[in-house]
Amino acid sequence: MKNYQNPNNEEVNIMENNDQKTELTAAEISSLWTSYQNDTMLICGLQHFLKNVDNEEVKSILEQMLSISEQHKKKLTQIFNNDNYPVPQGFLEKDVNLDAPRLFSDRIYVELLLQMGGFHMAIYGLALSQVERDDIIHFYSDALNESHEINKKVKEIAKNNRLYVRYPQIPKAKQIEFVTDDSFLTGWFGDRRPLLGVEITALVLNARRNALGQALITGFSQVAGSKEVRKYFEKGRDISAKQLDIFTSLLRDDYISEGARILTSEVTDSTASPFSDKLMMFLITTLIASGMGQYGTSMSISPRHDLGVQYARLIAEIAKYSNKGANIMIENGWMEQPPIAADRKKLAK
Repeated sequence: MKNYQNPNNEEVNIMENNDQKTELTAAEISSLWTSYQNDTMLICGLQHFLKNVDNEEVKSILEQMLSISEQHKKKLTQIFNNDNYPVPQGFLEKDVNLDAPRLFSDRIYVELLLQMGGFHMAIYGLALSQVERDDIIHFYSDALNESHEINKKVKEIAKNNRLYVRYPQIPKAKQIEFVTDDSFLTGWFGDRRPLLGVEITALVLNARRNALGQALITGFSQVAGSKEVRKYFEKGRDISAKQLDIFTSLLRDDYISEGARILTSEVTDSTASPFSDKLMMFLITTLIASGMGQYGTSMSISPRHDLGVQYARLIAEIAKYSNKGANIMIENGWMEQPPIAADRKKLAK
């Protein structure tokens, strides 16, 4: 990186000037494209939530998130235009019906915001570690900071309104100990060791994700326009209920509080859809992809063999379900193609 003095005796960073002319890498364009999809989806969702919210604190944070997503859309559009890259379609006004009755309670809004906070910090942090161009680094650095601040505020609101459920506690260690027996790894026969703190954390997080997913997909199954999509959501509702029960039962076996609430009672009886089938399918497939990633992480930090096998089985189950969802989206023309490499074999023909 070189600096020089311009005629006005001001120091100028040469890399920063030339950086804008650098072509976007695969990591950068993929991250930007995905962010555009997510932010335009969020704009639709938040607009409808704001039409149907009671709690003033929740309304305030929804408004702040909407403003951030709209700013992101504007910045992303500018980057695409400056780089002569087609602006993705994402989600449009037609994908939300602001006149539709509310489908979810304020409690689900809060739980969704909590889960989104963790999701955004993870994807923005990953993008920040992979991008190289200064303007893209700046975008994701700001986005990560915004997500961190939003997450803190949502937790405060949840606590203020008695909607926040803390993670379980475990006893304080009295002394340093070392593992001396390979029974530390077993989990099928004989006495299983108690769950580790990291295993408890993963089980609770996965239980919470399934509780939220079950509520969202229950609501979507009531309002989807396509019969095929309704059946798909009904299947997902049953899968999330079953997986939620697996995680909570593993915690109960060690007499540990479940740390997750069943949220289906927070879904209204509305049958008028606030969102297009395309948007609802995209959200659910995004949550599934995030869930598979979280299961993989959970498996990697869980030494007990029975937990690893459980996670592997659950990943296979939702991967099959995800594939069915992708087929539905392709058949209906709802899957926008992500940035892709050139087909060199085809070009050589």
